[in-house]
Amino acid sequence: MRLLVAILMVCGVGLGAIYTQTDGFTVLTTEAARRADVRHNPRIVPDAPLRTSDSAAGATTLLRNLKEDGRIAIVNFMYTRCFSICLAMGTQFQQLQAEIKRQGLGSRVRLLSISFDLADSPDLLSRYEQRMKFDTEVWRSAVMADAAASHAVLDAFGIVVVAAPMGQYEHNAAYHLVMPDGRLVRIIDMDDDVMLLEYAMALAEKGASQ
Repeated sequence: MRLLVAILMVCGVGLGAIYTQTDGFTVLTTEAARRADVRHNPRIVPDAPLRTSDSAAGATTLLRNLKEDGRIAIVNFMYTRCFSICLAMGTQFQQLQAEIKRQGLGSRVRLLSISFDLADSPDLLSRYEQRMKFDTEVWRSAVMADAAASHAVLDAFGIVVVAAPMGQYEHNAAYHLVMPDGRLVRIIDMDDDVMLLEYAMALAEKGASQ
């Protein structure tokens, strides 16, 4: 009997540890663990120099851009020559842009597409914005202008970029909710894009009440 009780106690402790480490048995992969960690423990993202399509605006940085704009940013990572997963994200951002405008949410939520390809110049960003039909009051693009800082930002967001043939890149994709103070508070799968505005507006309402 004592042996049985001891075994049950060990099993109970083990299950408790697994429950805690897997966010209530919901974390099945490293990616899911990372997203759960961000949800429970928002993190300040590293800073990085940015170039935007508006070359007349001068240099800025990621954290300065977030702070000066003051809205919750839905961020994705891309490069302008990409015609695979970036195009799918761009199409979803077009739909989100339309919904933000339809609901009159542009004063509290915006879209930010960040290129990790240092070859993306302000001119290429401008062409990309025209091609994707940006309303720049709602949706802007930028490129990280420093390789080392870019790697730190991508690592913080959990974006893996691998060089591919023909000058292309393979990379994972998700949407990221980032507060004006630079806190990454939520990572949303591409398949959950419909929920993005609901999450963003809930964060905006929470911020307004504080």
